[in-house]
Amino acid sequence: MQNDKVDANVDSFRIDAHHHLWRYSAEEYGWIDDTMQPLKQDFLASELLPALISAHVDGAVAVQARQTIAETEWLLAIAQTTPSIWGVVGWLPISSPDFRSHLDLFSGDPLLKGLRHVVQAEAEGFLDQKEFDDGISAIEGAGLVYDILILESQLAETMRFVDRHPKQSFVLDHIAKPRIADDEIEPWGSRIRELSLRPNVVCKVSGMVTEADPHHWTPAKLQPYFDVVLDAFGPQRLMTGTDWPVLTLGCEYSQWWGIVEDWISPLTPDERAQILGGTAARVYGLQARAADAAQSEKQISQGESI
Repeated sequence: MQNDKVDANVDSFRIDAHHHLWRYSAEEYGWIDDTMQPLKQDFLASELLPALISAHVDGAVAVQARQTIAETEWLLAIAQTTPSIWGVVGWLPISSPDFRSHLDLFSGDPLLKGLRHVVQAEAEGFLDQKEFDDGISAIEGAGLVYDILILESQLAETMRFVDRHPKQSFVLDHIAKPRIADDEIEPWGSRIRELSLRPNVVCKVSGMVTEADPHHWTPAKLQPYFDVVLDAFGPQRLMTGTDWPVLTLGCEYSQWWGIVEDWISPLTPDERAQILGGTAARVYGLQARAADAAQSEKQISQGESI
């Protein structure tokens, strides 16, 4: 049985650049309110893996969902023993005076690819704080990505923030959460185009279903927002994430991949490959894990041919 990925480069892999894992408790996951009742349960790697298989996803990036060092440790431990999880975007206390000591402890772990803070829950001006700026400067020195989680109303603040860190690699989560449910594309669209002028920012095509009405949405309702980020960032600076299990409030895992595939069908094969995995592999530095996966597939393929 021939495997077409055996001799391919990492761009041929499909990568879910954004998913979560958790052991649910009401105290630790207070953001999961009563409108998200189906999420009030454990979502572990054992539940994720069948979803990956269903959508032919080769690797995934686990992203923090609560702001604790313990969760970062937990996600890294899971990634260490789960071949399909190729990296972790964790949380550390970036604004803390002790941040550099925490960073020193974690930055040596090759599975830690980036950090994220839930800025969408912070007051206006949070990204302008000197303490946070100092922490981001340390992240740059450690070679880690910073994932930007904001609302569309925070885009102007975010641009000031990014401009102070021109050498830091940034990933914008969930296309900055436009007001899809209200059918409002401006001023989000103009601000996204302005943000995209910063070449050190890439964008995740993720979280869109839940910014619409999860129970009353269509791909056609979401597509104008995808078209904006495709035009603004281009395929080389877009990556696909599912936001699983939050996605499942309104969409099946494999369904989301099918929607993205439909949107990118007019693009060239290389452009499609970038959005489906190549950008994530490059930005998060997933090449080593992808190479391991390719070697495993090669061994399986050789075994099957005997």
